[in-house]
Amino acid sequence: MVLEELTDKRIAVLLSGGVDSSVVVYEFARLGLHPDCFYIKIGPEEETEWDCSSEEDLEMATAVAAKYGCRLQVVDCHREYWDEVTRYTMDKVRAGLTPNPDVMCNRLIKFGAFDEKMGHDYDLIATGHYAQTEVIDGLKWLTTSPDPVKDQTDFLAQIYDWQLKKALFPIGHYQKDEVRQIAEREHLVNAHRKDSQGICFLGKINYNDYIRRFLGEQPGDVIELETGKRIGEHRGLWFHTIGQRKGLGFGGGPWFVVKKDVEHNILYVAHGYDPSTAYKQEFFVHDFHSLNGVMPPERITFKIRHTPDYLPATLKDMGDGRYAVCADNKIHGVAPGQFCVVYDEEHHRCYGSGEIFIP
Repeated sequence: MVLEELTDKRIAVLLSGGVDSSVVVYEFARLGLHPDCFYIKIGPEEETEWDCSSEEDLEMATAVAAKYGCRLQVVDCHREYWDEVTRYTMDKVRAGLTPNPDVMCNRLIKFGAFDEKMGHDYDLIATGHYAQTEVIDGLKWLTTSPDPVKDQTDFLAQIYDWQLKKALFPIGHYQKDEVRQIAEREHLVNAHRKDSQGICFLGKINYNDYIRRFLGEQPGDVIELETGKRIGEHRGLWFHTIGQRKGLGFGGGPWFVVKKDVEHNILYVAHGYDPSTAYKQEFFVHDFHSLNGVMPPERITFKIRHTPDYLPATLKDMGDGRYAVCADNKIHGVAPGQFCVVYDEEHHRCYGSGEIFIP
């Protein structure tokens, strides 16, 4: 669907205060459209020490909406975020897994709780994601952005099919520097504002502090996998992820995190700059979620983290939404709980994603 075909559609724009969603509003305005804009409040909790940049975000969103004659409404999804996304995150890290809160935020909040509160009045929900959609053989597909660094299809690969049908990504065909140029040319108030980093609501809050607030600390042994030698103590398995090598604080390094034993509260590490134990060529995913009901073919490309690289592999269907992923080459840092996002061989169409597990 091209923007010029939207004149008879009821459109809601999720306006965050950042440059990307602001250029979305401009894209409609240049066509003479004035969609309703919504700022989603998700927050951290109200205590001052957990405050983030939400006040500035709202000020920016208000200015952009006013510039283009759009109505702006604040939608409070704070409780839904902390009940659903935070619970998901804490349950996963407590189990020794590596969750992705931003993935679930898109499914449960931006295209979920918002739709329940306001979105049911609209045909389409537009966001500033770097992604595209195409109708191929009568089915709507999530497709990749031409900017491989900014592409965000991996963050959208868990949305439901009805959410994909309503999703619209008006800047998905741009490169990031093109979006910046538009913002500068149109004198948007946030044209030079830096992109947000990390989990969408944390702002300047350290992720480990966020985890510590809910789970505390649980010290345990750090063991070198190859020798069984104890090299130190960790403060909690949930502060570490498979493949991590920075911020470990153990002498005699470098060290890589290669395994977690949740039952015995042991963190296993390997020594060296590139240990073989940090790599896998085959791994498994379960609960594969198809974006539009089409399951992936045998030959695919995939991602397990937000990078510009799409890795070739063979997919073996094990039944019941479980797959074995056999990568063409060994890959670093495969962690249970991560989402494996599956694309076609040309890394154009996104089929969906499943969670990595150890059978």
